[in-house]
Amino acid sequence: MNNETTVTAVILAAGKGTRMKSELPKVAVVLNESPLLIHVLQNIENANIRRKIVVVGYRKDIVTSIAEKFSGVEFAEQTEQLGTGHAVISAEKNLQPYVGYILVACGDAPLISASSFKELIQLHKDNHYSATVLSAKMEDPNGYGRIIRSSDDGSLLRIVEQKDATPEEKAVNEVNTGTYCFTAEHLFDALKNIGNDNAQKEYYLTDVIKIFRSQGKKVGALTLKNALESHGINSPEDLEKAKQYIDKGLVGV
Repeated sequence: MNNETTVTAVILAAGKGTRMKSELPKVAVVLNESPLLIHVLQNIENANIRRKIVVVGYRKDIVTSIAEKFSGVEFAEQTEQLGTGHAVISAEKNLQPYVGYILVACGDAPLISASSFKELIQLHKDNHYSATVLSAKMEDPNGYGRIIRSSDDGSLLRIVEQKDATPEEKAVNEVNTGTYCFTAEHLFDALKNIGNDNAQKEYYLTDVIKIFRSQGKKVGALTLKNALESHGINSPEDLEKAKQYIDKGLVGV
């Protein structure tokens, strides 16, 4: 495989998951007899992505023991929880030299399928984007970052976190799933330019979109065919809902 076609997955798995009411790291919580992280890694592997960098933090020993069952897995440590942008920067050493493409996935989003990962990467490559976001259209977008598109041509302008959104932006029902494909050589330059001037004082990976736009680079978004795949696990209620989706055959795992 040459460098032009190499895809490396970076899986964000450092979080504590306070709302899960469990001492386990969130990605270690079990869905259908397997930790959430196993589902994510399996789907990434099924998308033919061999190299996987798992960003660990809270109770990293547990997360490491789950992920090391897979081949092609490496680990990077996020020592402080300073946001998604900071989490990806934690994997920078693993990703040098910057070649090919980087898929960023969330360790607590177990329902995103291998075919959706593949479609996202293909769209990114075909259009020579610097960043491509996986989005979903939701009846209730509450809690998610909103995808803001141009009223002229529908192109992606930016992603706004709910806590920073205006009432008009909150009315948008297309949301960010937290899954992205980036062209590796462009990503880290942009990450070094993001700030934390926002409601949560975090370094958002989503700010890379604005930076690329300001530099005249191409960015895009792929909307999930099955919005239920975007269902992330943040609470016991979310876990129960995911089980119901699987039991009813509405999503595969």
